[in-house]
Order: sequence, then C-alpha cells, then structure tokens
Amino acid sequence: MNTPLPDVPEVRVVGLPQLTQGFDLVERLDLPMHLKVHGPLEPMTGERLAQLADDISLRGRGGAGFPFGQKLRAVAKSAIRRGVRPVVVVNGSEGEPACRKDTVLLNRAPHLILDGALIAAEALGARTLVIAVTRNSTEISIRAALAERGLSDRRGQQLRARVVRTPERMVSGEASSVIRAVNGGPALPPGRRERASDTGVGGAPTLLSNAETFAQLAVGARIGARRYSHTGLETEPGTVMLTISGAVARPMVVEVPTGVPLRYVLQLAGAPPLPQGVLTGGYHGNWIDAMAVNEALVSRESLASLGGALGAGAILPIGPETCPLGEALRVANWLAAETAGQCGPCKLGLPAAAGGLSDVMNGGGPAALEALREVTQAVKGRGACKHPDGSARFFASTLSAFTDDLAAHVLHGGCGRETTGVLPLPLPGYEEAEESIPSGEKVFIDWTLCQGHGLCADIIPELIRLNPDGFPSVADAVVPMHLKGATQRAVRRCPALAMRIEQMPSERGGPAPSGRRELPSSNRKALGSGRG
Repeated sequence: MNTPLPDVPEVRVVGLPQLTQGFDLVERLDLPMHLKVHGPLEPMTGERLAQLADDISLRGRGGAGFPFGQKLRAVAKSAIRRGVRPVVVVNGSEGEPACRKDTVLLNRAPHLILDGALIAAEALGARTLVIAVTRNSTEISIRAALAERGLSDRRGQQLRARVVRTPERMVSGEASSVIRAVNGGPALPPGRRERASDTGVGGAPTLLSNAETFAQLAVGARIGARRYSHTGLETEPGTVMLTISGAVARPMVVEVPTGVPLRYVLQLAGAPPLPQGVLTGGYHGNWIDAMAVNEALVSRESLASLGGALGAGAILPIGPETCPLGEALRVANWLAAETAGQCGPCKLGLPAAAGGLSDVMNGGGPAALEALREVTQAVKGRGACKHPDGSARFFASTLSAFTDDLAAHVLHGGCGRETTGVLPLPLPGYEEAEESIPSGEKVFIDWTLCQGHGLCADIIPELIRLNPDGFPSVADAVVPMHLKGATQRAVRRCPALAMRIEQMPSERGGPAPSGRRELPSSNRKALGSGRG
C-alpha cells in the first residue's frame, strides 16, 4: 500500500486558529475575505520587525529553525554595506512527500503569506519578491493572489513580484537550490556553501524563508508580540502547522499551539494507540518510540529532548503490524534516488547505505550491519548540500530506534512481519521529466543468462554493485532520470544480454513487478526509488 497525500488534505485546528483563521468559512481566502478575516496590516521599520521576530521567538519553519530576526538583520546589514537592494524569496518548494502544511497555506491562505513577505520587503527596501512553488495548485493560487493585489513582474512597478516553479523534489527545496532556480539555473544545490544574506538572487542579499514563516510573521505583526505570546509555550510561543500521515485513519494538516501533547494530535488523526514508532520532522528527521510519544509535547525543545525533531512539521506514526525496517528501507530508497548527483556522499554514499539496509534485512548478519554503520558515518558532513546529512540522520535514527527488530533481522533473518507501506511516497510515473528525478523505469536482470561480467556495475555503480561472488546486485528501485542514458548503455553493452529495462506499473491496485519475484533475496539491494 502506498497512498500519496493529496495537495490539500483535511485541515484541523486545536484551540483558536491563527494561520487557519477563516478556513471554516471558505476554501480559499481571496483578498476581500482575507482582509475581512484578518484586517489591515501596518508597515514596520526593519529593526522594529526584527525585534518583533525576536519577541515572538520566530524561527524558520522549513526544518532548519534559524532565528528569523537574526536573518533579517543580516540581510539588512549586507544590503547597506554593499549599497544594493535586497530580494525577498518565499520558499514554497515543498518537495517532501510527507509534508503538506505550506501547500495548504499557499492554496487556502496565500494572502497571509504575501502579507509577511511584503512587510519584510518594505522594511528592507526590497524591490523584488519571488515566490517559489512546486505544484500546479500552489502556482495557480499564488498567481491569483498576486493578480488580486495588482502585483506583477512588469517594469516600472515599485515592487516586482514573480512566481518560479521548481521540481517536486527533496533537494529542490533547499535554500541554495531555490536561489539557483530563481537565477535561471537548475533547481539543484550549487555544490558550494554561500549565505543567501550575502549573495543570493542576482548576487544581491536575499531574505529567504519558507511559506509558514512569513505567515507567522504576518500574524505577529497584526496582533503584536504580547497577544501572540498568549498562545503556546512561553519559550516557543504561537502555533505550528503539522502534517500528520503514516498509519492514521485521517491524514491531515493541523494547526496546534506549542505545548499540546503529541499523543493528543495523533489521536485526532486516528493513529494507533501504541505506535511502535513515530517519525518526527519528516524524512530528514528522527524516530521516537511509544514511550517518548506519551511524554512529548509539540515543541522543538520537547521533541529534541526525547531524540525527535520538529523539522518541517511532518509527524508519521507506524503501527505494530508492519516491519519498521521495511518501512525505513522504502524511505531510504527514495532518499537515495533524490540525489542531485553532484557529490560522492550523495551520489554514491546514499545508494550504498540503502543497499546496506537491504543487506541487513535480507540476512546479511552482523557484517552487513557494521558495513551499514560505517557507510552512514562516512556520509555525514561531507555533502555539497544538507541532503546527505539529513538522510544519514534518518539512517542512524532507524538503527537506534528499532533495536529489537534489527536484532531479529540480523540474528534470525527477519521479524516475521510484512512491510505494509504506510509511509507516503510518490507513485512511479509522474508529469515532470526533470534531470535527476526518477524515470518510472526499473532495471531487471535475467539470472539464467547473467555470467557475472560486471560491466554493468562499472557503467552504473549507483544502481548496481557486485556481490562477494562477483555477480551484480541490482537495485529494486526506480532509475533516476540523470542515470537513464547510462542505464540504457549498460543494457546495450551487457555481453550476455541479461539486462532489460521495464516501465513500472502504477501501484494503484496494479500487480507487483515480475522482476521482484525473479531476484533471490540474497542478491537484492535497494538503492533508490520515488520522487519528492
């Protein structure tokens, strides 16, 4: 089972709504309804706005959690020092399949996001506003919102605003990828670390934050720090937007004050009473167990103290009926396929880690487990962007959270449970055909013909490696677009004509690929699947 989340799932609220105010009245707040619900917004000076952000402890809601006031001051300082106009960018590139909170806000409350972006632009003296989005629905909604305000990219306007579409991928939502896309390049990390506050869009200092962050800024600017702080925890005031999916009866996006028990939010979505694990923070986040769930509050500090993470606000429980390592392997496959293909830790390390997890599950024993730990450790801190680090965090968390299941697989060859596929991943076959995203095709090997020449492993080492007997271990995975040509070349050059490429059928009730039944479990290594 794999049911991707809809663009706009059910939306619920715990307590009084702030970001979702008016959602009970209309499906989308156009400008007149937005002003009727929220009222007008007065401009602020840069320092006053930065102080407000400090007073409400506003941090980025895209995962990194960087203090917004500090970021605002850094952009202003750089712009003054260089004598150039800064740029404001709203990052609505929500490419993770378990996240929908920003998509909900962009679709249903686009003017609240624009309020925050525009008050920041005016405070900084910016003359350019860019909104980056990933989906058709969000692009349509935000373009309509700009038109309702009379904003466009035409020359001569006091502020030029435009929408940039990025691929629906994990790496495309990274800040440097968004800036690179806005500058006309591919939506991939540039391979070098540069601070957007110094050099961003067009080389200008750039204030970039995600959609929820700007919406929170707009709420704080309207109601003031004192009233804003009446909701939630004293140390982390306000509300947060969470996407709840996985083993739940009702996947949803929920606005909840900080400090609410996590178990209450999970009950609201119909999660199992005793989940064997909850993935917090999304696919770059950490697992916590059922005991930690009972102690956890919805807050960055509380989750971190229990080994979890608030991250991008995705919360995914799994029930006792599924194999947690199998669920983790599905995500590992996807993370490996999400590589930008630009650095070794990402291009080679993540597929190797996913393959190592597959080895552990398929009876590789203690040696396979040790090899997996080594490759996971080797990936950390060496990537050109944050994707390898986030993925390594997921691998390490999986190994530490499910020790009993790990022991069952390592010592006894399995835990006796099937993988039900409750964690949402994209289905094979999708509209975009961008470089480095999966192609919807798989490689299969006819083991009655294969003679172990190993040429295929030389051509596509990201997908195929040689096992200890010298025969190829092929990925149970979708071929990324950036490897499609090399994969076709490997098929053509196979001396034994043992390789073929097949189009993946849809998982919506379709049969499993016949190739999965052809491969002995001892010869399979999963190195990547899906898209984000």
